[in-house]
Amino acid sequence: MASGPEESGRERIVQASSPSNDADKLAGDQALEERAQDMTSNEEIAAKARSKDLRPHRFQDYVGQRAVVDSISIAVMAAKKRGDTLDHALFHGPPGLGKTTISQIIARELDSQLIHTSGPALERPADVVGLLSNLKTGDVLFIDEIHRLSHAVEEYLYSAMEDFRVDFMTGAGAFAKSINLPLQPFTLIGSTTRAGMLSAPLRERFGLAYHLDFYSTEELARVVTRSAGILEVDVSESGAHEIARRSRGTPRISNRLLRRVRDFAEVRNSGTITDAVAAEAMEIEGVDALGLDRLDRLYLMTLSKNYQGGPAGIQALAATINEDQQTLEDVVEPFLLKIGFMIRTPQGRRTTADGFEHIGLPPRLDGPTGQGTLL
Repeated sequence: MASGPEESGRERIVQASSPSNDADKLAGDQALEERAQDMTSNEEIAAKARSKDLRPHRFQDYVGQRAVVDSISIAVMAAKKRGDTLDHALFHGPPGLGKTTISQIIARELDSQLIHTSGPALERPADVVGLLSNLKTGDVLFIDEIHRLSHAVEEYLYSAMEDFRVDFMTGAGAFAKSINLPLQPFTLIGSTTRAGMLSAPLRERFGLAYHLDFYSTEELARVVTRSAGILEVDVSESGAHEIARRSRGTPRISNRLLRRVRDFAEVRNSGTITDAVAAEAMEIEGVDALGLDRLDRLYLMTLSKNYQGGPAGIQALAATINEDQQTLEDVVEPFLLKIGFMIRTPQGRRTTADGFEHIGLPPRLDGPTGQGTLL
């Protein structure tokens, strides 16, 4: 009988604590359930985003750059038929033309893993040695902006690309020794917007080298039509052509403008993209009929008005516009050069007669396309 009160007290403690434990367990179960729902929701969002990916996944879906695609697809099929690794490839050209997309297609066609990195990310030799040593047979290593590799890192790639080995030093002084690390056969794909900055030893180690050029309006219209189908946007043939005409010969810009025109069409119109809807949306975005944006027109106006059409140095133009010199050289000038609105001379940049006409200024008679003066 003496143990009765003790047991009844223990029962009271258990009874008092049980609801609390049950509540904690219920709260924990609810938290786990909510977390599982969130994870499922995130997976659905990610899957939906992947389904809206505008990048082509196979060579047959790739629009434009026919000569490049035909050549590289033959090389890929030959390497796959032999069971060999593809030669190292270099793609160079203005940004937004599909260098990264082609690299992803190559890895997919080879049934290989794509390891993506960039030149600025590989700061030390140890970074590139660790990356190379983890590659498996047939892997595709893609280095974006490869011209920005440091010289120390670049030298480690020479033997890796040619002999599939890396020689590195360990220790110091009398204890220093060279270690030869064999690598699995792999394919290196380099991408750059400035091929001239690549050193000759690195450039010559690429068995395949291709230049990607600007797209025609017809090719970009096909890009817009394909992307509109993926985004489930109703676009007319004239609407696709209007967007393509203002895309500066660049598919990346076409897809960006298509999204902006889609937003405008859904909010201000019925949702269908026509040439009139596209033109009105482009004006709001500050993109004129030839695809020049605000920065392009500011550059052209500064060169033509402030510097009377030139010649003017790029540093002076960058300081006047308050824009980075690299941005002007890599983003603004290539398209203006392509359409003939400005030229580069040993003395500096100059506006052509067409450039003066586009911004509504009279051309200089002593300009690059006018009558020269004897002074």
